[in-house]
Amino acid sequence: MKLPELDDLDRAIIEILANDARLSNRKIAAELDVTEGTVRGRLKRLQQDRLIAFTAITSPDLQGNNQLAFIGVQAELNRVSVLSHKIADLRGITGVLVTMGRFNILAICLFENLADLHEIASERILALPGVRHVETSIAVKTIKYNNRVVRITSKGQG
Repeated sequence: MKLPELDDLDRAIIEILANDARLSNRKIAAELDVTEGTVRGRLKRLQQDRLIAFTAITSPDLQGNNQLAFIGVQAELNRVSVLSHKIADLRGITGVLVTMGRFNILAICLFENLADLHEIASERILALPGVRHVETSIAVKTIKYNNRVVRITSKGQG
């Protein structure tokens, strides 16, 4: 699928919103010296083309699960698609990526204690038919995390 072309005005609107998504169309228009209708039309097209989305990014502290883990999964190749969706449906899993390399699937998980992480990785994921090996890595310190870089995908889109 070819993405729509972005011009300088589209990029400028996106950059302004990336710094403060709460700005009104009127303020954006004034900053860029265009009409409010132009900004409104551009935003509508960018959203329809799934190039931008507006959402509140919450802190993991709000969920109470404040420890982050990555669960690498080695799966049978013909089961990767099915398994990635089954893992995505598990409680506690906040992200699932199909990957190349040592693991076919990488699951991102927030957990409260090691017993919860063990239950997710060893009792739920490892128990799925077609899973060969599971390996967990616990984040102990976050050096950099840019929450502005998020890929927009539909549920069920790979």
